[in-house]
Amino acid sequence: MSIEVRSISKSYKNQAVLKNIDFKISKGEVVGLLGPNGAGKSTLMKILTGFISPTSGEAGINGLKLTEAKTEIQKQIGYLPENNPIYLEMYIKEYLDFHAKIFNSPKERIDEVIEQTKLTDEIGKRIYQLSKGYRQRVGLAAVLLHDPDILILDEPTTGLDPNQLIEIRDLIKSISKNKTILLSTHIMQEVEAICDRVIIINKGEIVSDKKLEDLNDSSQQVIEVEFNYRIEEVALKEIGKVINIVNTARFKYEITFDTTVDKRPDVFDFAHDKGLKIIELHKKNKNLESLFIDLTKNA
Repeated sequence: MSIEVRSISKSYKNQAVLKNIDFKISKGEVVGLLGPNGAGKSTLMKILTGFISPTSGEAGINGLKLTEAKTEIQKQIGYLPENNPIYLEMYIKEYLDFHAKIFNSPKERIDEVIEQTKLTDEIGKRIYQLSKGYRQRVGLAAVLLHDPDILILDEPTTGLDPNQLIEIRDLIKSISKNKTILLSTHIMQEVEAICDRVIIINKGEIVSDKKLEDLNDSSQQVIEVEFNYRIEEVALKEIGKVINIVNTARFKYEITFDTTVDKRPDVFDFAHDKGLKIIELHKKNKNLESLFIDLTKNA
């Protein structure tokens, strides 16, 4: 078991932030920790990484207890906190060299993580010259330097534009092939795009723990797409198997298809044929959305 949490609670004075949290994450799993702002996600991650201690309960990483082997556990974890604290005045390679010395990582790892996080074309820049998306890449490169077994990522795509968001999602997915990942977010699309299991937390308590495949509707699918200008619903029906269309925002549409076959390639082809540009395109898990709203509506 990569991560095991047993009856963890955390209180500040008289305020309970976490209440008897229990879950296990097996090696190789990518798990989304989903919940509204203030649900306790960041507090839980800080406990798992040893930055703060629980009021009660125990956490274990790769069979070791945090109360007994915190330093050894921290060597096995790569942690990217929500605000990604980096030294903006440093050059990318200078910053990674600084981190490599902290972790006692071999010098060759620097070039490996630069290539892995696709930072090569930006390598001559200081970090303040980078977009937020590339700053996130630098943060991920730093936490990968010591080749940890487990990655704990706190809101890794917050504040990114759509293109940057997709790039970081794809990067995390590529990294996940040989890592155990716990990813905190309040955005359902992040869970759908990256994870295979979701733990929903609300008001400091776990209210659901399910595999995404168990939440999928077996007969329908919903595609959310944003174009660069408005398109008539009658035209969208040309894609085929369309049973419902909702114009959710200015140029954004939620299209329900009566099929289990992935319709995203058909939507892409439709946009190409109509001379449209796609700003955003993803499958939407309506059951996850409904579950989340139902379990957190009083947050």
